[in-house]
Amino acid sequence: MKQTFLLLILLISVLQYMAGQAKYSNEFLTLGVGARAHGMAGAVGASVSDLSAAYWNPAGMSSITSPAQFHAMHAEWFAGIAQYDQLSFGRRFSEKQNSYGAISLIRMGIDNIPNTLRLIGPDGSINYDRVTTFSAADYAAFISYAKKIGQKNWYAGGSVKIIHRSIGSFGKSWGFGADLGIQHRGDRFSFALMGRDLTTTFNSWTFSLSDEEKQVFTQTGNEIPVSTLEQTLPTFVVAGAYKINIGQKSGILLGLDLDVTTDGERNTIISSETFSINPHLGIEVDLNKRIYLRSGISNLQKVKDIADPQKTDWIYQPNVGIGLKLGRLHLDYAFTNIGDVTGSQLYSHIFGLILDFEDLKKKSEE
Repeated sequence: MKQTFLLLILLISVLQYMAGQAKYSNEFLTLGVGARAHGMAGAVGASVSDLSAAYWNPAGMSSITSPAQFHAMHAEWFAGIAQYDQLSFGRRFSEKQNSYGAISLIRMGIDNIPNTLRLIGPDGSINYDRVTTFSAADYAAFISYAKKIGQKNWYAGGSVKIIHRSIGSFGKSWGFGADLGIQHRGDRFSFALMGRDLTTTFNSWTFSLSDEEKQVFTQTGNEIPVSTLEQTLPTFVVAGAYKINIGQKSGILLGLDLDVTTDGERNTIISSETFSINPHLGIEVDLNKRIYLRSGISNLQKVKDIADPQKTDWIYQPNVGIGLKLGRLHLDYAFTNIGDVTGSQLYSHIFGLILDFEDLKKKSEE
């Protein structure tokens, strides 16, 4: 019973939050995709070379060597509270220009949430038969394209994204935005720049509540949400990667990404009234091009000490992962938490799969 009413309060709070001018919108798109990237705490903007690049840096798709590729991810996010899934399919358009195109779908949802708005009848009686369930889900579709530019190892790419968010039948929104990135790949050092939500991503929310549901909002002292427009301001990513070769088939890859947000002060290492900088540090150990060991840290924040509010502590989100390359099949896993400071330790498991398709035309000629 207590949990049911807590979920009701959560629902009301979310709707009330979205009815105002929210600073953070489309937060599900800040989580990132791909088990490899999560294992390295997102420090992959300069090194990504699979279909997860559609999110991290579209320019990285130009480095895919196979004529077509399938990419999938499933995450038990927040200790299984939310299901986070991604599917991508891409193909090469021109081998000479290293041009590659892809379509990606993302869904993050919390399902079977009890709707207790009608739990208490007009006469004050409690009737559990009036309790229904609903889902709160966020969807995004990316249409991405990348190609080589110039004669040097420079690549450019972009993504157009369509966003749909829904909370049961209570509220829905549609949004649109665009990302653009460049990448330079050297023998050891790689560099990248990425602009996320360059056009400013807009979400238009509409709400549909019955008279009875509006009455519950009024009786509980909550504002009735109205249609509104959210916007996600641009984020710029500066990324670098350095590779240390060990023998002919092994090596170590070091990655650093700096997220520069433009929506005001955040709780990050470097922050101001106009922008904030959030670093991501990652490492990948490559063993004979077969086994990949990964680790990284991100989301460094300063928080008040629970025992002594006069003191502050630094917290961070640790990430670890492993990858296996079995011919054209890549299997990846990452384990992390969300930097929780309440002691509940909400761990998350991320699973990834990449399948490279063969060039059947070349194979037949051979």
